Amino acid sequence: MSDKNRDKKEWKKLLIELIRETWLTSWELIRILIPVAIVTKVLADLGLISFLSTLLEPLMLFLGLPGELGLVWATALFSSLYSGVAVFSVIAPDLGLTGAQVTVLCSVMLIAHSLPVELSVSTRAGAKLIPIGIIRVVGAIVYGYLLNKVCLVFDLWQEPSPVLFKATAATGDYLTWALNLMQNLCLIILIIFCIIILMRLFKLVGLLGFFERMLAPFLPHFGMGPQAAPITVVGMIMGIGYGGALIIRETATGKLAKDEVFNSMILMGLCHGLLEDTLLMAVIGGKFAGILWGRILFSLIVTYLLVQLLITLKRRRTRVDQGL
Repeated sequence: MSDKNRDKKEWKKLLIELIRETWLTSWELIRILIPVAIVTKVLADLGLISFLSTLLEPLMLFLGLPGELGLVWATALFSSLYSGVAVFSVIAPDLGLTGAQVTVLCSVMLIAHSLPVELSVSTRAGAKLIPIGIIRVVGAIVYGYLLNKVCLVFDLWQEPSPVLFKATAATGDYLTWALNLMQNLCLIILIIFCIIILMRLFKLVGLLGFFERMLAPFLPHFGMGPQAAPITVVGMIMGIGYGGALIIRETATGKLAKDEVFNSMILMGLCHGLLEDTLLMAVIGGKFAGILWGRILFSLIVTYLLVQLLITLKRRRTRVDQGL
């Protein structure tokens, strides 16, 4: 076989792999997007979207967001970021959001999403479910609140956010609604395809290694030893599922102490998926300063403070047990 034919075969194989991976990811999204869009349409025609928004409005107002976006975060919390994006594509185009509001929403979703799956991974790794769950949800709310205040004080990203998706008809006009929905779905699939390609390129050029080298020196100061720190960095970059699996494997060998596992899962819970998840949120309008750099800084500060608090409480408990 000539080199030209061999190269052509390799490119064809790569394209098939990319299409297959895109379809597997997109199929999970399609299964959620279409039913959610139909339910949202029916609720809008019945006037119930406003009612649901009213229930979620207090928390969303606390974050500087319209009440309707509560449905987006709720979907991401119990399903996945891609599902949250699917609901966002249905609801957000009519809201006239600013860049700051989209960034706040994206940041909140990045910190707290896919809780049923990711908390089960944390539990299997040896971290208690309820504390990690509380840290993630409360952490998301606190960071969203602080980010919104910073944006307001410094007048950051107050311009209208670019509208990526087409607005679907709020009521009536079912044909236009269906056509716009299909266009949004095709756009999301294209976004997934592009992100998969970018992730492969990032691995090829060594961007994953860059993040590892950047973060690894800091982690021993966060209650993690030599065994846990590199694994935690990988989890932060690739996601809870990948990092949690490594933690589970290391925990089974007995190389990691319980405190190390818990500290690792705190940091991974607050800050993970630094490449793929961040890229997805950037595509729908999130600003990198908020969804990446600010999130990393916030997560490191919160983890450090929590670790120091836990160390202090452990020392006090030891003194009490010793009768000092």
